[in-house]
Amino acid sequence: MSVNIKPLEDRIVVKPLEAEQTTASGLVIPDTAKEKPQEGEVVAVGPGRFAENGTDRVPVDVAVGDKVIYSKYGGTEVKYSGSEFLILSARDVLAIVS
Repeated sequence: MSVNIKPLEDRIVVKPLEAEQTTASGLVIPDTAKEKPQEGEVVAVGPGRFAENGTDRVPVDVAVGDKVIYSKYGGTEVKYSGSEFLILSARDVLAIVS
């Protein structure tokens, strides 16, 4: 997926994955009871923040296409071109799912 959003410094743009519609036993979960998803796919990555020396950049640990788990209340939700995205700091990423 290509997005025309270019994050700054160590921020990344994530497309949240859809929350489960049913439970393991087959019960349908209504929209009002769904939890906020914590997993998504990285669609854009910033160049990294500047190191303390002010000239070198610290690279970001994730790449476009990685599936990640991020903190529940981290980031900022944005709507762009009819899709919902989450812009968050690379520090809010907890793990990469393989």
